[in-house]
Amino acid sequence: MTAARRRFTQEFKDELCREVINTSKPIKDVAIAYGVGAESLRNWLGKYREENGGTEADLTVSERARLKELEREVHELRAETAFLEKASAYFAREQR
Repeated sequence: MTAARRRFTQEFKDELCREVINTSKPIKDVAIAYGVGAESLRNWLGKYREENGGTEADLTVSERARLKELEREVHELRAETAFLEKASAYFAREQR
């Protein structure tokens, strides 16, 4: 037996689209939080951006480079943090 197709108001769709754009949350996270399909939200977002002139400004080349640099730095810092946590756990065992 197939489930009835759910219908969402345009207001609801626009609200989810604004949340994705304003908070920079991943589409998947917002979709799960509201119980909708990620692909549906992605389609709604495409239509929303077309209708509203793409409320999100495109990044310049220098901004993209800076973003890439910051993402790399975050990745390195997380790796260092994980290493230090493991090292501290190792030396805590050695002290006993």
